[in-house]
Amino acid sequence: MTILCLGNLAAEAQTPLRAWNTHPDGYPVTEAMKSFIQEVDAATKGKYKIELFSNAVLGDQGKAVAMLKAGEIDVAEFNSAPLSEAAPGLKAFNLPFLFHDSAHMFRYLDGEMGTRLAETLKASGYVVLGWYDGGARSFYCANKPVTKRDDLVGQRIRVQQSEVYIEMVKLLGATPVVVPYKEVLDGFQKGTIDCAEGNMASYEATGHYKVAKYMLLDSHMISPEALVVSSKLWDRLSAEERTVFQKAGKKSAVLMRELWEKRSIAARAAVAKDGVQFANVQDFSPYIRKMSPLYTKYMTDPATRAELFAIVGNQ
Repeated sequence: MTILCLGNLAAEAQTPLRAWNTHPDGYPVTEAMKSFIQEVDAATKGKYKIELFSNAVLGDQGKAVAMLKAGEIDVAEFNSAPLSEAAPGLKAFNLPFLFHDSAHMFRYLDGEMGTRLAETLKASGYVVLGWYDGGARSFYCANKPVTKRDDLVGQRIRVQQSEVYIEMVKLLGATPVVVPYKEVLDGFQKGTIDCAEGNMASYEATGHYKVAKYMLLDSHMISPEALVVSSKLWDRLSAEERTVFQKAGKKSAVLMRELWEKRSIAARAAVAKDGVQFANVQDFSPYIRKMSPLYTKYMTDPATRAELFAIVGNQ
């Protein structure tokens, strides 16, 4: 492991920091953050000791955002929802059926577009150190096989409290049902929902596959997450320290993506072994046409429109 050593930091007093994420121990995000913490600790010779609070033990994401801005936590890993409020251009990454896979998405985030979005986020208190993989989300159902878009028509599909997700399901001819994620399994068992949607790793980890064995691999949503530090912390760091944090953040992002891919492959193998039936989407054009009203709505925001045009224009 390559460590950037900063000799002039050795004599500095130790500075304790706090890091937050919503995932359990062993999850790709958590393990990548541990790697980041170790890199920073080694490169600053122990000046920055970061304590990781995983599994949302300090509160949910909404509370964590407020804590980061108040300086009560220093490092966090957020999904794109709160970040897109600060950087409207990021909303383009929350729209369905835009990316073929995660590599397609990172082609933009690892380039000029990602740099531009990071600059906007910085002005709102978030300093992006690395773009993480939020995973590809697909639909899965309990009561019948789903092999094409029309199979979703009339189904009651669990969605998170998100305007985009609710509108997407409506445009597909289904009924959105907003249910807390921890209650999805119970919803399937009680018959209050027919389908849900999520990434492969969560589908396996939550046990949803045990009651909803039909998955339509449409990857309708591929969104980023981000490892960030607060601007309050960033402003206190020296130029050398910022370089340490940036390098450690980029390395953790690469690790997270690798761990996520392995986790997703393993999860798919595990649920397939348990009898889950998968269907691949061959033609996405009918889905994209159905989403036209949703795209049009978000085109009204200049920042979102600019990024959306850049993505669609390079498909």
